[in-house]
Amino acid sequence: MDWDKLRIFHAVADAGSLTHAGDTLHLSQSAVSRQIRALEESFNTTLFHRHARGLILTEQGELLFDATKSMNKRLDTAAARIKDSEEEAFGELRVTTTTGFGTLWLAPRLPKLYELYPDLKIDLMLEERVLDLPMREADVAIRMKEPSQADLIRKRLMSVRMRLYATPAYLADCGTPNELDDLADHRLICQSLTSTQVAAGATMVQHLLTHDVQSLFTVNNYFGVLQGVLNNLGVGVLPNYVTDDFPDLVRVLPEVESSEVPVFLAYPEELRQSKRISAFRDFVQDEIIAHRRKIRDSAAANAQI
Repeated sequence: MDWDKLRIFHAVADAGSLTHAGDTLHLSQSAVSRQIRALEESFNTTLFHRHARGLILTEQGELLFDATKSMNKRLDTAAARIKDSEEEAFGELRVTTTTGFGTLWLAPRLPKLYELYPDLKIDLMLEERVLDLPMREADVAIRMKEPSQADLIRKRLMSVRMRLYATPAYLADCGTPNELDDLADHRLICQSLTSTQVAAGATMVQHLLTHDVQSLFTVNNYFGVLQGVLNNLGVGVLPNYVTDDFPDLVRVLPEVESSEVPVFLAYPEELRQSKRISAFRDFVQDEIIAHRRKIRDSAAANAQI
């Protein structure tokens, strides 16, 4: 199929005139006419009825015009996605991250992002599997370790540590552990050692289990661990970012925590100029900066008391 002939046909059908279409395309009327005749010959049909008032599409011409209108619309959409807007971010953005971070930290903040960019369409993919960004399985990723894939732009966002938390109600009923051996009298809620998780979290759980823990509840993601903690099931191993949205949780055994887990944002090099990517990246960074400021202000206020 000759795309150039289809482009000329679309212009003629849209204008209803060879002359007007030629003006739009910067072609002579005779050149436009030759292309239309060639297209009609290739289809072995008549696409236009020719009248003194101009050109009217035949039934076959209407079918082809519907197709070219659809093609034009899709091409315009594709061009917009490729270029992005210089003024605003819009279109689909496929974001991948872990189930825990996505449900506990990112998703609760997305309303703010939509307020800033109402034309964005976020497709949030929550899974522990590392998606292939260069192969465009996703546009941007937030991961709990530095990505190893080539041709990625990567930025370290923050650090996370796994700590022990419980509700005030649970501690009032069951007591507060003062040392690790006291965990033998409590139910430990944590990710299963067989589930995919950061090495620092698994190492911490392995260490805790050496202290004669009698009762155990395991889940394959931190969202499930949090639900167990909030429902007073026991003492849970959770990433410290959960305290942002659940400030009533009490940290148990404050000296116990995992090693530092770096959090990285990454996206393909080819999307460096994407407004959708930059809007999302800047939003996440601003949220992290606001959180750090909140922690500093809270620490300063407590120091004055």
